[in-house]
Amino acid sequence: MENRKFGKTDLTPSILGFGMMRLKKREDGSIDEQWAIETLRSAIDRGLSYVDTAYAYGDSERVTGLCLRDGYREKVTLATKMPVSMLKCEEDFERILDEELQRLQTDHIDVYLLHALSDERWENYVVKYNVLAHMEKAKREGKIRHIGFSFHDSYDSFIRILDAYDGWEFCQIMLNYQDVNYQAGIAGLEEAHKRGLAVVIMEPLRGGALANVPEDVAALLPRGVVESALDFLWNMPQVNVVLSGMSTTEQVEQNLSYAEKAHAGMLTAEEVHSMLMAGNKMRMRISVPCTGCSYCNVCPNGIAIPDIFAMFNRAQLDGDGVRARTEYQALGERNQSGCIECGACVAACPQHINIPEELKKVHKRWGAK
Repeated sequence: MENRKFGKTDLTPSILGFGMMRLKKREDGSIDEQWAIETLRSAIDRGLSYVDTAYAYGDSERVTGLCLRDGYREKVTLATKMPVSMLKCEEDFERILDEELQRLQTDHIDVYLLHALSDERWENYVVKYNVLAHMEKAKREGKIRHIGFSFHDSYDSFIRILDAYDGWEFCQIMLNYQDVNYQAGIAGLEEAHKRGLAVVIMEPLRGGALANVPEDVAALLPRGVVESALDFLWNMPQVNVVLSGMSTTEQVEQNLSYAEKAHAGMLTAEEVHSMLMAGNKMRMRISVPCTGCSYCNVCPNGIAIPDIFAMFNRAQLDGDGVRARTEYQALGERNQSGCIECGACVAACPQHINIPEELKKVHKRWGAK
């Protein structure tokens, strides 16, 4: 598997990274620890060397720590994230970082990110609580090795955050062949690369939406739907790591096989153009820009927000909402009828979706029996 130099650092992680956000679950909703340990270690044995988790990913950090025991910690570049929106005072930074180190069973984190930055989070948390000074202190102490951020906002916001600090070493952005002009987009990728930052890509399959596309979209892809989506990113030399949130053994095996064949410049100009056309088709059909990250699951009434948007978008793609309508109505009080418009989901959404208004649109279409 190809390894690419990670910006100006001395790291050279694999081009495929294991995203530990969507690990296989047991029936009770807990992470299947044995599956995670066996699967991640097997992937590392085959050359995968970038592992990404976060404080906000439930039990993911603790399970990642279990996976990386027995000598596997030394084989990977380990990434995790500071949940800036959870900070209430400056002292919270060190408390949370120390908790993360304990969960991960390590004395240092290779690449440490400020999680899901936006203009609002930058001003109200990063600046307010002097976070960058605390990041630099943690780096001097050896608790973290390299400083970066993940991002969810506009391109202009991305540039403002890049300009605000000279110490950035890498960033993590959302990018796929459908979203080339969304958030930071390809322009943001190129700008970060020009400044010497390594770039990690999240949502290469847009929460799974690009793993199951309509036939007319699939016909424009040079290879299989998943392989094409990943190759679109690996084709660009500015991309260092592509994260995949894998939750089945089959997904891991397939993605490893794709990564083992991938390299920069692997696609022709005609193939890239065809994929951009496929992305245009997808954009015209997608109604809600939801990636299924589930951050909105803070709803006090337990409304199944990601599931509802997945149903709605799938119906738009298929052109047939009969089954989706039945599934929606079966949710009962977990559909939009239980929404009190408290705004908790909006504050948590990294895509800045006006969730209550979008839920109303779905309910208007499917709510009446």
